[in-house]
Amino acid sequence: MPDGLRLALTTFTVAPLHGPRRLDRRTARTAVELAPLVGLLLGLVAAGALAGSRALTDSPPLLPAALAVGSLALLTRGLHLDGLADLADGLGSYRDPEGTRAVMKAPDVGPMGIATLVVTLLVQVAAVLTCTVHGRGPASLVLAVVTGRLAVLWACTGTPAATAEGLGALVARTARRPVAVAWTVVTAAAFAWYATVDGGSYPLLRTVLAVVVGLGLAGLVRRHATRRVGGLTGDVLGALSELATTACLVVLAAAW
Repeated sequence: MPDGLRLALTTFTVAPLHGPRRLDRRTARTAVELAPLVGLLLGLVAAGALAGSRALTDSPPLLPAALAVGSLALLTRGLHLDGLADLADGLGSYRDPEGTRAVMKAPDVGPMGIATLVVTLLVQVAAVLTCTVHGRGPASLVLAVVTGRLAVLWACTGTPAATAEGLGALVARTARRPVAVAWTVVTAAAFAWYATVDGGSYPLLRTVLAVVVGLGLAGLVRRHATRRVGGLTGDVLGALSELATTACLVVLAAAW
């Protein structure tokens, strides 16, 4: 297996693989540029959990929606959620970049981090439930998860690293912007079949809007984190992925 793909799978999933034989910025670039593909795999597994649990029970889709969201946490070892909690604690500390990073590195989770996690997971479950009720749960979940990984790819196109060590330093400014553009266009185009649900152009615009809003929110948070944290870290990347996923789901759910 190529080192870039191996790094992408071991970084973004719980895949039981050995690390890459060569770990450098070229390998990191390949891994980051494959992040949307890994997101597609994760989304398909979570969508399978959603559809499978729906088929096994006649109860309302709350439990299947919770299981689908929970499966994503398990498939990613909770690292993205951990990054979101750490970033929330760091930004809530109102310290300088060095102090903010120190708060983010602390092993405990503060009240800001806990509140952010609870609200985010509740919103994700509620959004997946709404989409499921209207028959678009699996597709919406896949699109949102891919969008979350697109946010990681875009962040690595031009944002500097916060420190000289760690995941942020390895992947910062490695991704190529044309690749990010291509992935974004392909993602939006691949889900254009949303327009076939009830005809007309509105469903297509809804799908594109969900991707744009997800990436837009991630971009705003990334710029704020660059000022407050100093640049990219592993926690920042995880937070961006979760926020983009959540925003995409909210737009898809609200459109119904």
